[in-house]
Amino acid sequence: MEANETLYWGMNEKSFLLLMHLGQFAGLIVPGAGLALPIVMWLTNKDNNERIDQQGKYITNWIISAVIYLTVSGILTFIFIGIIGLIAVAIAALVFPIIGAIKANEGEVWKYPLTIQFIK
Repeated sequence: MEANETLYWGMNEKSFLLLMHLGQFAGLIVPGAGLALPIVMWLTNKDNNERIDQQGKYITNWIISAVIYLTVSGILTFIFIGIIGLIAVAIAALVFPIIGAIKANEGEVWKYPLTIQFIK
């Protein structure tokens, strides 16, 4: 670690961004934490770092989009197609944060596919 390197929650930028993406899995341990943790991480540091702000927006947009997709799929389970939608969103919710974390650790920015852009 460089002497002048800025730390975010005690981590360098790459580690913080990696954790911000993987923070979506916190909901597996504490209900709701997977929604809140990445957003809180972004909001507390968005003004300090442009990359954190950019990736935080992508993550937050994905979280909002996934909740919408899950809600619509849940409603559509009455006509079977919703089950396919639930499975597809569940797979995307597992795969996308992992890809985002890997890209963040490599210093790249990755925009989640299928995301509705609410926050620009």
